[in-house]
Amino acid sequence: MGRRATPEVNAGSMADIAFLLLIFFLVTTTIEKDKGIARQLPPEQPENIDPPKLKEKNIFIVNVNKSDQLLVEDNLMNIIDLRLAAIEFLDNGGDGSCTFCKGKRDPASSDNPDKAIISVQNDRETSYKTYIQVQNELVAAYSFLRDRESQRLYGWKFTEVKRALGEGSYLGNKDAAQEKMKTIQDLFPMKLSEAEPKTAGQ
Repeated sequence: MGRRATPEVNAGSMADIAFLLLIFFLVTTTIEKDKGIARQLPPEQPENIDPPKLKEKNIFIVNVNKSDQLLVEDNLMNIIDLRLAAIEFLDNGGDGSCTFCKGKRDPASSDNPDKAIISVQNDRETSYKTYIQVQNELVAAYSFLRDRESQRLYGWKFTEVKRALGEGSYLGNKDAAQEKMKTIQDLFPMKLSEAEPKTAGQ
């Protein structure tokens, strides 16, 4: 009696199915983009040029120690109060040149938004959570003022249009919107610097 031939499985159709499944997952899967804190480094300055002299009143100093405590302008402050303090500093208009500022015009505080600088210094042992919270509050201060001015000038919020342009869902004239956004950014330029972190005890 002869040996029976072993039946072979046709794997051709299985390969086709696997290929179709691969295409399906590639098309339907949403790949999340990494998000971070947007910062633009200052251009490199030639060694033979002295850095510009800044008035101390135009610098808003935020120190964060290793215990995640905030020292703002030499005063202890809760992080929930940081945004309002930054808004008051940026919107002060102390020299009277800012016609759109609504601050106290305190001569001891910042002259105008173009000269106002926020300087953040963290301890090397500052927690990442607090670091992000501080950055978020300071950026939110700029966003509040930019929203206020874009609402006054154009009837829409800066942050909403910026988000729509980034997502590709803006339905209006994109070039005109970007030009108007540039105008708002010039009114309240984000001058947020980070000093080199210190080690506790320094």
